Amino acid sequence: MNALVLQENLKKYTCINTCPIRNVIARFSGKWAMLVLCVLSENKATRFNAIGKAIPDISPKVLTETLKSLEADGLIKRKVYAEVPPKVEYSLTATGKSLMPHLGNLISWAMENFTRVNKR
Repeated sequence: MNALVLQENLKKYTCINTCPIRNVIARFSGKWAMLVLCVLSENKATRFNAIGKAIPDISPKVLTETLKSLEADGLIKRKVYAEVPPKVEYSLTATGKSLMPHLGNLISWAMENFTRVNKR
C-alpha cells in the first residue's frame, strides 16, 4: 500500500467530524442498542415491556435511554396510541431496516466465532 493511500485511510478515522465509526457506527454499536434493534427486527412493532422481556438483563432506565437514542438517530420510530392507559409501540424505520442485513452478517460472524473469541 503506498504512503498516500495509507495516509488517506488514517485520515478517515482521525478526523472527528467525518469518521464513520465515531459518527455513525458508534451510535448503534453498544451492547443494548444492537440487541434492541434485533428484537425489533424479529418482532416488528413491539411494546416497551416486550422488549424488556426479550432482553431481561437490561434495566428499564437503560432501555428507555437506548430507545430514545435510537429514535433520535432515526433507526426506530415510536408510535403512541390515544388509549387509556397509553399504548406505545416501537418499530424499525426504513433506515433501521436497511441496517439489519449488515448486523445480520455481524451476528453470523459472532455465532461462528463465539467459542474462539470468548475463551477468556
